[in-house]
Amino acid sequence: MGTRVEQSIDTQELTREEIEAREPEEYRVYLINDDFTTIEFVISILMKVFHKNLMEATKLTMEVHRKGRGLAGVYPYDIAITKVQQVHAMARQRGFPLRCAMEKT
Repeated sequence: MGTRVEQSIDTQELTREEIEAREPEEYRVYLINDDFTTIEFVISILMKVFHKNLMEATKLTMEVHRKGRGLAGVYPYDIAITKVQQVHAMARQRGFPLRCAMEKT
């Protein structure tokens, strides 16, 4: 006859903090100034991609122009990278060198 091996399974109680999902890391998305992209195009990008109203888009465009860059928004990684790619694709389609950058908060 064979011997019986008993296995014990350790169960542990998980705390609420261990169960709750962690917040995703966030990234700042900036528009970068250049000497060729028109103000009208930057405003349209801010309205279409970043869902700014005309007043917000105009104010931010002027900030980009004066300071060299402006914060378009803060997003989780997947959304931030998508917005950067959208800006670059739309700018290329129109022949503008407009760039976007993202950095971890």
